[in-house]
Amino acid sequence: MHAAKAQWDDPTGTIATIMRDVPSSADESDWGRRRQLLLDALPIASGIFEARENCVVATATNSRLDNLLNAGLDGVDAHWLNHALEHFLATGDESLELEWQREEVGQRHFTVRLHRIAPTDNTARCVASFVDRTAQVETERSLRTEMLHDSLTGLPNRLAFNEAVDEAIAGEEDKEAYAVLIVDLKRFSRINECMGSMAGDELIITVARRMMASLRDGDILARLGGNEFGILLRLGDGPGDALHAAKRISAALASPIRLSELEIRIDCAVGCALLSRQVAGAGDLIRNAQVALKRAKNTGKVEVYQPGEVNAARRRFSLETQLRRAIDADELSLHFQPLVDLDKGGISGFEALARWTPPGGAPISPVEFIPVAEECGLIVPLGRWVMDAAARTLADWDRQLGAPSDLYFSVNVSAVQLQRDDVAGHVASVLADHRIAGSRITLELTESSIIADPERAKRVVVALKDLDAAIAMDDFGTGYSSLAFLQKLPIDILKIDRSFVSGMLGDRDAVAIVRAVLSLADALGMRTTAEGIETVELAQTLTALGCTTGQGYYWSKPLPADQALDYYRARHVG
Repeated sequence: MHAAKAQWDDPTGTIATIMRDVPSSADESDWGRRRQLLLDALPIASGIFEARENCVVATATNSRLDNLLNAGLDGVDAHWLNHALEHFLATGDESLELEWQREEVGQRHFTVRLHRIAPTDNTARCVASFVDRTAQVETERSLRTEMLHDSLTGLPNRLAFNEAVDEAIAGEEDKEAYAVLIVDLKRFSRINECMGSMAGDELIITVARRMMASLRDGDILARLGGNEFGILLRLGDGPGDALHAAKRISAALASPIRLSELEIRIDCAVGCALLSRQVAGAGDLIRNAQVALKRAKNTGKVEVYQPGEVNAARRRFSLETQLRRAIDADELSLHFQPLVDLDKGGISGFEALARWTPPGGAPISPVEFIPVAEECGLIVPLGRWVMDAAARTLADWDRQLGAPSDLYFSVNVSAVQLQRDDVAGHVASVLADHRIAGSRITLELTESSIIADPERAKRVVVALKDLDAAIAMDDFGTGYSSLAFLQKLPIDILKIDRSFVSGMLGDRDAVAIVRAVLSLADALGMRTTAEGIETVELAQTLTALGCTTGQGYYWSKPLPADQALDYYRARHVG
């Protein structure tokens, strides 16, 4: 037997050698022929290798392996294969599986499986098979590409964006070198509703192109879903780069976009989060940007995440869970703030205000839990509970007084409650259950709740007036109402916001505004209530200006039901 020797240059400067036995006619045997027939029958490239002094020898190969080896291995591939065989044959392992990527045009991928042959002498031998996985790898790569890209825009999707942010965080020593922007397109749902999903898709594609054109090389733009985009920015000149990028994006979207026969101007909200050493990973950084985005939707400005906002969000989420349980378990209470007749000095009624003190805990301010209730929809069951508890309290006061009094109670109706609940139907039910006249209830609506859906607000107000209830516009002057609403809606009372009342004695403009509101109410035949009266001087001034009712700490803070009744008895006027 003699050996044919193949050599390849090794980039490390050594020679990687694999030798193949070439049996002479004298060495041919029946066993050798059968071994070759068996190898040739295998559907994959296979061969038998054994360790010789300073080299590895292929003692038998099938044609598939011959073709693979004869295709020409460069130095890197030859060195890798020779080293793998030498290493395996030198160990006592029974089998070994390796992944081999041939460094050639197009790249081919193989799984190399090595299995030791029981030795008949002192020579180490193994069977090596080479499974071509190129098609599988390319398919997996193609599927991963599809999995990581948005099918509509071709941009990276949320998963790819998360990976890109994670890579930036892991590979960057300067932990303040990156920022994430989240961009949300306003009014996008209305475009889908009015023009259809195809127009919405066309808009998204156009927006993606414009945003991409506004970014710098190296910045990553991704579509996170729907009408939300994410941008990973490298900050060359500090945090100001992020704000400049936000301005470029806003400018790029400022020009109207033509869809069919319409020109549509797209506004966007932008939230920004800066990478810092306190950020654990991509999830935290993106979440911080989304927290800032939520604030940006309300302010209309680019907002940058501030430390502590996530904790505040967690606090709101915890409050939501606790509040839901508190409503179900009837753990809330009502306090009542007197509404004072400024002309006579007596008590006209009380505003019913929800209060919450968790069992064993400290009181939670309505300033904190009412916005949470509005955000998560709990304001509807909370509003219903307040209405029922106030009517029940008023009926109980009548029993204690021995006869129905002239008191009325005032209850706030949230904008969310006005939109989602059958307010008039519930009020009718409560009045019937507690046998309270409709004239003894006042519903306070904010200007914003009326503006949000004027037609629905009008239907609700008319239905409440049919129950003989009074309607007050709360916080008048702080919203966006026009005089047309005051004329069209049957409103009985204007409540002047405390922001105008509390400082009016030292502010001529505030006095002028209050005087104008009082004159307007008088001209329209409406009563007025001034909030936030804390001094006798304010009470006297408002009385002189013709204000009907006053409310504030000058008379009393909100009181529990029993104390409120005692207060009424003490100040009751004939």
